[in-house]
Amino acid sequence: MKYFLGVDAGGSKTYAMIANEEGKVIGLGRGGNGNHQKNRQQAEDSLRQAVSGALTAAGLTKDQLEFAWFGLAGADREADFRILRPIISGLALPRTEISCDTWNALRSGTEKSYGVVLICGSGVNCAGKNPDRATYQCGGFGYRFGDFGGGYDLSLEVFRSVLRSDEGREKKTVLTERLTDLLGYSTVAELREDYLDHFRELPPHIAELLFQAADEGDTVAIGLLMKQGDELGLAAAATIQQLGMEKDTFDVVLAGSLLTKGDRSGIIRRAIELRVEQAAPNGTLRLLTREPVVGSVVLAMEHSGIHVGHEVLDRLSLQQV
Repeated sequence: MKYFLGVDAGGSKTYAMIANEEGKVIGLGRGGNGNHQKNRQQAEDSLRQAVSGALTAAGLTKDQLEFAWFGLAGADREADFRILRPIISGLALPRTEISCDTWNALRSGTEKSYGVVLICGSGVNCAGKNPDRATYQCGGFGYRFGDFGGGYDLSLEVFRSVLRSDEGREKKTVLTERLTDLLGYSTVAELREDYLDHFRELPPHIAELLFQAADEGDTVAIGLLMKQGDELGLAAAATIQQLGMEKDTFDVVLAGSLLTKGDRSGIIRRAIELRVEQAAPNGTLRLLTREPVVGSVVLAMEHSGIHVGHEVLDRLSLQQV
């Protein structure tokens, strides 16, 4: 029996999964931040912890692994791979491959070998692969480099909107009360003065306030979520055009916690759909329901020449991570 390791590492958590060639999951491991761009040492520790945990749970040694696939947030450029290769090599696994986490999310979310994936979690990213296996990545490098959104950017937008509303530059919003309560201030003035006097990072979970406020009809929150969706849709449309997929039939996989868990009312999704319909009428949005780590296991199997059919994929998806 052959065994395969898949790893999915993001900015807040790292998952490792070991399965046999029939798709039976026999070991799981977990870690924290796995993105070296946030903290290299944390990422290395998280990867080691997750892989070690999965091996222990499976009762296997490293040498018993046929292949390991690492889908890593931040694996975007050669400069990143120069950092990541020694980290993965240090795990002393027999055979490995590293890719950006967009690719395992895509493979987890579609039955096809090509398509487009949008990730909106702590940050955003977009990538695509056409039927000829050409690939393209649009964004993934942050606000300065053209991106908009994800937990970090949206938390800042909530903060700005509350301050602007207090000054009269923005409409009144229920975000004001929610944000001051969350951060522990009695007034916006107190919040403003404290943040002016002390440098503090805004926690990305502030973005969750947007969904609560939008459900209550808050126009400021709805506007920010619509902008998030439109920006993701623009990235998808640009990727489709770059890859010449305008007439293809394919899936656009929606991944990341803000899309899979936060967007309950579908505001972001509807804005994405409008842009995708204009760019490629035969593109279909698919909300990712499997864990992205499943895609890493599938990629490890396929790299080793194993055809992954519906039955294997279904077995891999049964295990709760």
